[in-house]
Amino acid sequence: MTSYSPGPTGPLSVALVSEHASPLAALGGVDAGGQNVHVARLAGALADRGHHVTVYTRRDSPGLPRLVPLRAGVDVHHVPAGPPEEIPKDELLPYVPQFARHLTERWRSRAPDLVHSHFWMSGLASLPGARELRLPLLHTYHALGTVKRRHQGDADTSPRSRIACEREVGLDCDRIVATCRDEAAELRAMGIPADRVGIVPCGVDTGQFTPYGPVAERGPHPYRLLQVGRLVPRKGAAVSVAALARLPGAELVVVGGPAPGRLDADPEVRRLRRLAGDAGVADRVRFTGSVPREAMAPLLRSADVVLCPADYEPFGIVPLEAMACGRPVVASAVGGQLDTVTDPGTGRLVPPGDPEALARAVAALLADPALRERCGAAGRRRVLNRYGWDRVAAATEAVYGEVLAARYAVTRVV
Repeated sequence: MTSYSPGPTGPLSVALVSEHASPLAALGGVDAGGQNVHVARLAGALADRGHHVTVYTRRDSPGLPRLVPLRAGVDVHHVPAGPPEEIPKDELLPYVPQFARHLTERWRSRAPDLVHSHFWMSGLASLPGARELRLPLLHTYHALGTVKRRHQGDADTSPRSRIACEREVGLDCDRIVATCRDEAAELRAMGIPADRVGIVPCGVDTGQFTPYGPVAERGPHPYRLLQVGRLVPRKGAAVSVAALARLPGAELVVVGGPAPGRLDADPEVRRLRRLAGDAGVADRVRFTGSVPREAMAPLLRSADVVLCPADYEPFGIVPLEAMACGRPVVASAVGGQLDTVTDPGTGRLVPPGDPEALARAVAALLADPALRERCGAAGRRRVLNRYGWDRVAAATEAVYGEVLAARYAVTRVV
């Protein structure tokens, strides 16, 4: 895929729609994770290439101004849709029509060159305005309802209409920007034609996440295992706790979840602490709660191995951040991790939900410092070659160019 130059019309005005995942949100909450980082970094990288980006996200606090400059070339527009308070994303569907009306009204007065929606409800909110104003619409799902329902079954709290809505968005937008091969295959199974789908991976800030820099203080144990992410069952922290019982001399640090002062009240923390107690490893498991973004790289550098044992993972940014910091990764062989983690090059891929397999892979790495170093160095090289945000933005821009060129060609013919 070649880089696209905007041409005689100059830089593009890009609308990124991310209804629940604000680029300004603190990470680690139930609904704040990889999508927030993706939208923020993609917006910034597109701005670095000369475009102007407006991120449209729902106002979830009464004190938020309508427009917040994120950085040069990027503004965050807070959309009034529903009460200005935090609402779980699976409860936001009733407010999508209000969100859609606001987008349409805004774009009638100041239309962007193209719209790129993120997550299915953002696509649903973007469709009316894109249809009325004939705006090019691209869409990134970040997660698919078919996959979530397959893995969670009755525990899936998504609206029942989610899968049908995702298919509507996929068939009505100009192009789907999938993040990995597994997602593209899932879309084909949903009936989305393959020629409507392009693949551009998520990225990582290779300047922030680097092997060089401060290292977080370690505990008294010889080895440190680190798991980073939202504290929800599908992320597999219970598998890491169970594996720890087979890894004497190692501590497990779990990063993410609520603020440190609210950890004791968190249901998932309580569940994991019970499991750690039952397994006899409670003294070797530590929960940090949410941490500032700038603390993440030092924490990753402090780990001997980073664990990513999710039941399913639509893409997974944590493996990239760990690899960028030169740390080996042991990840479940699911979703985007099949693309990002190479086994045996940058770490190990293991079956999801298998503590014994996770422990075996980790034990082999802990027993061989030279192997850990080789995997870490290979991971850093892989990230620099494929996943820097400059490369991701260039690939995204190329897809934008293909869609705009196709629109232009149709207009010329008509």
